[in-house]
Amino acid sequence: MTPRKKKPKGPEVEETLCCCEYLDRTGERSHLAACLCNCEDLDECCDRWLTCRTLTPGNLERIADTFKDRLRFPWPRGAVKIDISLLPPIILLPVFLHIAALHFLLAFIILISFPVLVLWYYYLTHRKKGQTLFFLSLGLFSLGYMYFVFLQEVVPRGHVGRSQVMILTCGLTLMLVALFWAKRDPGYLYCQMSNEKDLCQGSSNNNNNIISSRNGPGSANGLYRAAPSGTAAKSHVSGDACSLKEEPVGVTEDWCSKCRLVRPARAGHCRICGRCVKRLDHHCVWINSCVGEQNHQSFILALSLFLLTSVYGISLTLDTICKGKATIKALFYCPGVYSDYSSALSFTCVWYCAIVTSGMGYILLIQLLNISYNVTEREARIALRENSGRRLLCGMAVDTGQYSRGFLRNWIQFISLGSVTLQHSTEAIV
Repeated sequence: MTPRKKKPKGPEVEETLCCCEYLDRTGERSHLAACLCNCEDLDECCDRWLTCRTLTPGNLERIADTFKDRLRFPWPRGAVKIDISLLPPIILLPVFLHIAALHFLLAFIILISFPVLVLWYYYLTHRKKGQTLFFLSLGLFSLGYMYFVFLQEVVPRGHVGRSQVMILTCGLTLMLVALFWAKRDPGYLYCQMSNEKDLCQGSSNNNNNIISSRNGPGSANGLYRAAPSGTAAKSHVSGDACSLKEEPVGVTEDWCSKCRLVRPARAGHCRICGRCVKRLDHHCVWINSCVGEQNHQSFILALSLFLLTSVYGISLTLDTICKGKATIKALFYCPGVYSDYSSALSFTCVWYCAIVTSGMGYILLIQLLNISYNVTEREARIALRENSGRRLLCGMAVDTGQYSRGFLRNWIQFISLGSVTLQHSTEAIV
């Protein structure tokens, strides 16, 4: 008798999947054509609604999980899951802008309510400490859609030259390149407990208990203070030595019980990413990543290029639809712009860009002030919470007095981020 072939599992199944097949959340093989099959939870929900009975606990959550698992598009070697947070900006932004172009009162209501909805969603996701692609999708789609409206509605009027279109296109391209570099590794710390460079994520309860008993009582956020470091110090993690470079007097290291490592000075643990990052500044929802030592420069460059490109595009559009008026004056007073739908749509997009540019400009201003005082956003929040810093410039800047060496030296240090030879006071090798 010939032996029966074993049913492939795991990676073997993935290699045999066609473009419309996938492995569902239970590990079973499924097909996109069967997305409406085996919907027991949905059937039960509809049946209870029709019979006026209460839903069973967790019924809606199971329906939502099933919907998210089956929302996919064909791809080689298996259908790929679509993150549902990508869809709302793609659908809602064009609809809102086209409705706002119908009348200036509708534009006033929508342009006020839309940022409020975005801030509410940010508060909701930030409170749950969860990752979302909503803001990254909104930012990228806004850029693409504004560029599309510019080419379709503004350029054909003949007032914008080819060289101006090329300058705007180059600015947009450079900004996307800088954004791509800002999405790279922000400076994740790696575990020293294995020979491989595995990212330090999560922790086991047993290791945490052993470490906590070794280091003494810990704080509520899972951080354990090590001994203060002077000019040089040494730390051992599972027998591996961690040499620390020269640091300011009084700076201490932190033991992260979640990542199970000793963090160098100015490093922090991101509760959203679940990782420790060198010189952690903040977690930026617009790039869906942390801003740390390795990508802070690219983040500032992307913000600066965005502001320059956006202001240039706004000025070109206003010069076209509001001829003979200064840019600032045309933004607030452009008579007859709503008499033509094309002009109204362009003017609405200009105001949308102006609102977004103002928000990004404020973020860039805070970042530039923090760099000037050599303080990260995380350190500023901690200093305000512990009353160890002083507010400057109407509260926009916070000076901790710990790392600042003067305006020029602070900027030289920021420009040299990631350079081992020039980072003697802020970088430690873990």
